[in-house]
Amino acid sequence: MPNRSTDALFQLIKSLEKSEKRNFKLFVRRNSSSDDLKIIHYPDPRLKKPSAPVKEVTPALRELAAKMLLLMREARGVGLAAPQVGHNVRLFVMNHTGDVKEDRVYVNPELSEAEGSEEGEEGCLSLPGINANVVRDKTIRIRATDLEGKPVDETSSGYLARVWQHEFDHLNGTLITDRMGAVAKMAAKKTLRELEEKYKNERK
Repeated sequence: MPNRSTDALFQLIKSLEKSEKRNFKLFVRRNSSSDDLKIIHYPDPRLKKPSAPVKEVTPALRELAAKMLLLMREARGVGLAAPQVGHNVRLFVMNHTGDVKEDRVYVNPELSEAEGSEEGEEGCLSLPGINANVVRDKTIRIRATDLEGKPVDETSSGYLARVWQHEFDHLNGTLITDRMGAVAKMAAKKTLRELEEKYKNERK
């Protein structure tokens, strides 16, 4: 069965959206507190750090997943891994259709039984301005748990399989730049340098 949002997760998301005290759009845009959730960009070292397994699904983890789904939509993305918001734990969220009923959360995912390969264009919320053709397995199986601790076991091909693999890479500290060919890396060199300069200047 598809790993869609549970009713509890949906209600949590709605409460975060409607809360007057913690308006989400303000929450994700403030920079005054280390507790604020925001998408981090290359070359932040947290993006290259392998993530630790989730030991227990707690209320805090559920809230993190709900906030990540909101942040993902705010950024018009289709997937977001915990390391991309500065949390190096093995969790990612995604929605490949835009329908909120298709929100999915994967805890401690594992990929297996790959078949075939295909090339497709990918972007990344942590690498704004960079798109590249990346070769991925065409069909893949994912096994994980959801936010209720229930097992998830799905197999898919094409776009959905690509999103799984992209987000799974983040959990291992792998970015699309690590999978780009030499020509693509040369084309992205200027943008990467600009991101590096921005990161450096923000820390002065």
